[in-house]
Amino acid sequence: MDLHGKTIVITGAATGIGRALAIAMAGCNPKHIICADLDGLGAQRTADEIGGRGYTLDVGSDRAIAEMIDVIEHEIAPIDVFCSNAGILRIGGLETSLADWQQSWDINVMAHVSAARHLVPRMINRGGGYFLNIASAAGLLNQIGAVSYGVSKHAAVGFSEWLAITHGDQGIGVSVACPQAVKTAMTKGMEHSAAAVDGMISAEDVARSCIEAIENNRFLVLPHAKVEGYIQAKAADYDRWITGMQRLRDKFDLPTAD
Repeated sequence: MDLHGKTIVITGAATGIGRALAIAMAGCNPKHIICADLDGLGAQRTADEIGGRGYTLDVGSDRAIAEMIDVIEHEIAPIDVFCSNAGILRIGGLETSLADWQQSWDINVMAHVSAARHLVPRMINRGGGYFLNIASAAGLLNQIGAVSYGVSKHAAVGFSEWLAITHGDQGIGVSVACPQAVKTAMTKGMEHSAAAVDGMISAEDVARSCIEAIENNRFLVLPHAKVEGYIQAKAADYDRWITGMQRLRDKFDLPTAD
């Protein structure tokens, strides 16, 4: 998809990957960019920087997403590209609270689902549209020390696959980005964690990879090139891969459940 002249929505746009996406996509001459975030002031700051529009949004609420889509489509323009970027990371294993599990599910998975539920029928009726879902390499591999993150990101990748399989031949483009560690506020202090074993890249690097994928209608976005090899190794010998991940876990001295 050519982003020129398109109306783009980006969630989690106040900081990190979302902000980087907004700035990078603004260079593609879109018609409108709507920057949405729970931090409404932060979203507006990003929007002001690129000549876009800010919107306060809780992506954990299906109703809030539906209302935002209605407002944009009725007051601004039909949405061509929806970048579902907002996400959370909760550190912990089996002790992770049910509240943290639910929040991880609502934000890391159901936000993607809600956007598609409310937009896909409209996009199909007008000839197509595009979804960029920001997941994680944890959704293809896993996340040592953060069970709710690893599981929810697997679900985000799975939903993205389903969306492409089910509606890809109806004009609905889908890309899912699966970076390893990215230098953002969410990963501050994790520079020496298992997730950063291959180094941390910038949010701008991720944004460039995502735009290239959208322009080429490519499903899987791997800003860290090594991830492709890890996926292949996992598929080739699952047991060996799990043993390797256990060794990586031990290297970072993470506790295991009794």
